[in-house]
Amino acid sequence: MACSIQRPVVELFVPETQKAAAIKEASELPSLDITTLDLQWIQVLAEGWASPLRGFMTENQFLTCIHFNVLGRDINQSIAIVLPVCTKDKERLDGAPAFSLKYKDTVVAILRGPQFYQHRKEERVTRQFGLYCHTGHPYIKIIVESGDWLVGGELEVLERIRWNDGLDKYRLTPNELRAKFKEIGADAVFAFQLRNPIHNGHALLMQDTRRQLVERGYKNPVLLLHPLGGWTKDDDVPLHTRIEQHAAVFSEGILDSKSTVLAIFPSPMLYAGPTEVQWHAKARMNAGANFYIVGRDPAGVPHPDPSLDRDLYDGTHGARVLKMAPYLSQLEILPLRVAAYDKTKKKMDFYDPNRKDDFEKISGTKMRAIARSGGTPPEGFMAPSAWRVFSNYYKSLQK
Repeated sequence: MACSIQRPVVELFVPETQKAAAIKEASELPSLDITTLDLQWIQVLAEGWASPLRGFMTENQFLTCIHFNVLGRDINQSIAIVLPVCTKDKERLDGAPAFSLKYKDTVVAILRGPQFYQHRKEERVTRQFGLYCHTGHPYIKIIVESGDWLVGGELEVLERIRWNDGLDKYRLTPNELRAKFKEIGADAVFAFQLRNPIHNGHALLMQDTRRQLVERGYKNPVLLLHPLGGWTKDDDVPLHTRIEQHAAVFSEGILDSKSTVLAIFPSPMLYAGPTEVQWHAKARMNAGANFYIVGRDPAGVPHPDPSLDRDLYDGTHGARVLKMAPYLSQLEILPLRVAAYDKTKKKMDFYDPNRKDDFEKISGTKMRAIARSGGTPPEGFMAPSAWRVFSNYYKSLQK
């Protein structure tokens, strides 16, 4: 059985007793305007997903992250969480012992002991993505267009980050998730991340994982269904649609709501393949998961050079890297069993190579193409009400 010992999760919110003084101090400090993406990373840091990281990375933390995929000596941290700034702001703020971070004219945090260092974009990109600064890659484009400096330092976040989009109730922190699992008596937690709608093949995998854990002796294994909720590329299905579609899956009884916790993982998506999937696993470990389901080509993306007509990363490498990654031993990696549409049974089932002609593999690309055209998938592929949510989104785009 997976190890159940959990490190404490460090949150970066100002204690309630100190909040009034911190707000007053922040109003008197020099300030730096931040982007929506920066605010998403502040949320990630403040809630403890990257714990024990206490703020945006300093230069030494940045170097150990991009060259060794670690924070300190024994914490896995494969993705650099950094704050880019332009030269004008660097010159204005350099030497200040602290400054405030403003989002749309609202102070959200204080950054203390700021350390400025060069944003070596080529080094960062090649180490994290295995690719040169190709702006056809959506997150690399963001990096290339960002400031030429990075600033690290410890964060004091004034308030819980709220987006007021009707979905904040799903944005549970790692500590809140741990408390939830304890409350419902979970003796095992297995996490599954999606950035696509749930079809019946996904549900089959999650149901089968629970069955396997029960056979191994667990009494109440609980699924953490944890869709990614930060920035994604323009052609991905938006978060609100995905959550509505997931809710429809529950309403049709495809997944059991009593043994599932649906929550939003606030991290932006980097599309960094096997490097990023370590971050996804480490963050879920902080939230109390001790099993992690990893699929084919996690955090993958088509190669940004369309002439190559292939995926950027090998589809098997994410799962293989996770099993070998350092300092994730508290998390048992569960391989993805491939599900496909069984034309003889008219339902999703685990693929049997001995009956390969009986199966049809419906990829995410094909699923989206059916929805765009106004068509319907084969019976048994997805819960009907869940499909309506998905297809209505594409109909709205045409309008």
